[in-house]
Amino acid sequence: MVLSLAFVWLALRSGLRMRQGRDRAALRRRHLRVAPLAVAMVSVGVLGGLVSAWWLRDWTPLQTFHGWAGVSCVLAFWLVGYAGRRLERGGEAARPMHGRIALLAVLLAALCAVSGFVLLP
Repeated sequence: MVLSLAFVWLALRSGLRMRQGRDRAALRRRHLRVAPLAVAMVSVGVLGGLVSAWWLRDWTPLQTFHGWAGVSCVLAFWLVGYAGRRLERGGEAARPMHGRIALLAVLLAALCAVSGFVLLP
């Protein structure tokens, strides 16, 4: 998941830099290359965490705050991905929603990472 968070950070960074107006085309290409990979990695991580809780640790999935934070995080990332896909296809009305939900998704990812520390063996 640390690698996933690194990709999330790169996607956020390129997305925020696009707002500054310099070298937008290169930043957009970078963002479109990194962001879908970040969403996929977060999705695999959350699904893997649920399976790990059930299969490896013999826990009931979603019995912790970390589990619910992970589910809300991945839902936010999926919504960001959906809005990003609409933006890519010319739906400029999705731009404010994409940015705001992306920030929320990153904050949820940070919350999930911090809340997962107490679960480490």
